[in-house]
Amino acid sequence: MTAQQISDYGTVTEPGAVRMERLLPGPIERVWRYLTDAELRRTWLAGGEMAQAAGGSVELVFRNSELTDADDPAPPQYANEHRMRGEVLAWEPPRLLSFTWGDGSEVTFTLEQVGEQVRLELNHRRLPDRGTLLSASGGWHTHLDLLVARLSGGTPEPFWPKHARLEAEYAERIPE
Repeated sequence: MTAQQISDYGTVTEPGAVRMERLLPGPIERVWRYLTDAELRRTWLAGGEMAQAAGGSVELVFRNSELTDADDPAPPQYANEHRMRGEVLAWEPPRLLSFTWGDGSEVTFTLEQVGEQVRLELNHRRLPDRGTLLSASGGWHTHLDLLVARLSGGTPEPFWPKHARLEAEYAERIPE
């Protein structure tokens, strides 16, 4: 499997569900830590504590304007820190992590070692409406690109302009 075989864009797999894939620099244990360690996860998604067992709690603390070094003010609706609580549904290191998302949806990460790289598959299911699906698609795309930059030592694009551009692109890509 090569990077050319994986599109950066997510695909709608069923109503209210989006799937994304990335090939990341390995090893798989390193990628797992970026998903589960609060300090590493804070560099690309959100900080916050996560129980290391199914049935435990997860809290995600989003400060998206702090994810890049750019002067990157948030849109008014996202201006403050955002906290979200959920429950860990699956914890199978270093291959499977699943938890509930604040709106009642579910996020699942599946990792697979592919040579020197790791294939990450993200599925976000049970999104309540098209607007949430578009926001989640643009958001996950932006956050996963940040993860790629963090793992490969690259410089990420400023978060909010990229998120806005991608959300608009998903509005064109995903039919009503």
